Amino acid sequence: MTPLKQPEDIPHAFQAAWNRHDMQAFGALFQADATFVNRFGHYVRGVDEIVELHAPIHATIYRDSTLENELIDVVPIGPDAVIMHFWSRLAAGAAHPAGAHSVDTLILAVLTRRGSEWRIQALENVTLTNPRTGETVLRGEGHP
Repeated sequence: MTPLKQPEDIPHAFQAAWNRHDMQAFGALFQADATFVNRFGHYVRGVDEIVELHAPIHATIYRDSTLENELIDVVPIGPDAVIMHFWSRLAAGAAHPAGAHSVDTLILAVLTRRGSEWRIQALENVTLTNPRTGETVLRGEGHP
């Protein structure tokens, strides 16, 4: 895996690990004691639990999925910590029970630097939805 020397490296590395369905590389993006909240509100703590949450779906319903991430902002909160937001479009493939479809999420991540490399300390993923109907929507359909 490419060293994560600056926070801006994270969205691309996250996308690359997901698209290769490489859970070892995916887990390496996180600090050992990181927390993760998926788009359904499932909370886990620690790299092993983060990988354990994702490995089964990458072997089944998301085995042919891809992500495309777009950095929104990076806000420093100290010399070794930043808050980051990025858009993420999940394109699920035919392996998903609902068939091929896309979902947009907004990711909020707190990154920390330990030594010379940045890792995700906490991540929360929120699905874009229509507040009136609860249906998922894609960016550009009434959202930025």
